[in-house]
Amino acid sequence: MRVSNFVIQDAIVPALAATTKEGVIREMVHSLHGAGFFRDTELDDVVRAVMRREQLGTTGIGKHIAIPHSRHPAVDRLIGTLAVSQAGVAFDSLDGEPVHVFVLLISPQDRPGEHLRALETVVRSMRDDNFVRSLRESKSRDDIWALLNGSPAGW
Repeated sequence: MRVSNFVIQDAIVPALAATTKEGVIREMVHSLHGAGFFRDTELDDVVRAVMRREQLGTTGIGKHIAIPHSRHPAVDRLIGTLAVSQAGVAFDSLDGEPVHVFVLLISPQDRPGEHLRALETVVRSMRDDNFVRSLRESKSRDDIWALLNGSPAGW
């Protein structure tokens, strides 16, 4: 599995405006909506589902990375997006550092194995510090997409 198999290119956010945890999640969910996912009536429920998951334990895994995620009936396949914050956002990360790179995953409720494999793929890929640095330096959606498709890190 490659991250580029489930990240929606048109939903990538190269310059997050949000400055709070909920704001980041809301902005990323809205980017997926703008790319044709979720009905208007599902937006708030998807945001709430991701926020409920955050209450169980932070998805800020450290090294300036967070992987907010949830399973939700609004989707019929695994989807995701990637966002970058130049300033960084306080996200209750395990290391206490601000987060700059976010990967949001939403998967169907009936496919927990696929959800876990996607999380594993993202974590494995984010171990490459040079790759994360390149993501942080990206200026456009196309730059990020090119990195996702060309990375030797297994994206």
